[in-house]
Amino acid sequence: MTDELAQVGTRLRAARNDRGWTLDDLAERAGMSPSTLSRLESGKRQASLELLLPLTRQLGIRLDDLVSTQTPDPRVRRAPIRRQGMLIVPLAPEGAPISTYKITYPPVDSPPERRTHDGYEWLYVLSGRLRLLLGEQDLVLTRGEAAEFDTRTPHSMSAVGSRPAQVLSIFNDEGMKMHTHTHADAGAGTG
Repeated sequence: MTDELAQVGTRLRAARNDRGWTLDDLAERAGMSPSTLSRLESGKRQASLELLLPLTRQLGIRLDDLVSTQTPDPRVRRAPIRRQGMLIVPLAPEGAPISTYKITYPPVDSPPERRTHDGYEWLYVLSGRLRLLLGEQDLVLTRGEAAEFDTRTPHSMSAVGSRPAQVLSIFNDEGMKMHTHTHADAGAGTG
C-alpha cells in the first residue's frame, strides 16, 4: 500500500496538468494553499482524506484514480450518435478534456445552416470531400487535409459530391459544450 501512496502526488500532478491548471488554480478551487498542494504533489506532505477529497472533487476524479495500481481498460465504449443524417462515433471517454469523434457527413443537396458555439475545432478529412463554410469562406477539403478554427465563427460542414465524407473532429472543452445557435441568433446577442 505504501508504494501506491507514493504515486498519489505524481498522479495528482498529472490530473492537474491534464486540465491545464496551475498549482494556484487547483489550490484556490480546492480551498488550500499552493504550497500545501506543491508539497503533496512532490511527496513532501503525506496524503490525507482531508486534503485529497476537495482536490478529487475539483479534478472530477475518484480517490481510486490516485491510488489504483491497475491499468484501466483503454478501450472507449460509447454508442454512436445519429443526428441530422450524420454518424458521430465518440473516440474519447466521456468527460475527457479533449473530445474526439469520427464523423461521417452524408452527401446533401445544399449545405446546412451555419452555426456558432464557444470553443475551437480541429478536423482531419479521412475520406471523401468536405465542404467547410467558415465565415465568408467556402472551402473544399479532401483526404489528408486538416483545418483548425474558432467555432464562434459561423460555420457548417457537409459532404461534397455523391459520397459521404469521413472526418476526425477534435473539440476542446469549450467546443464540446456545443450550445449551438444560428448566426442570426448570435447577432441578436442570445449566445
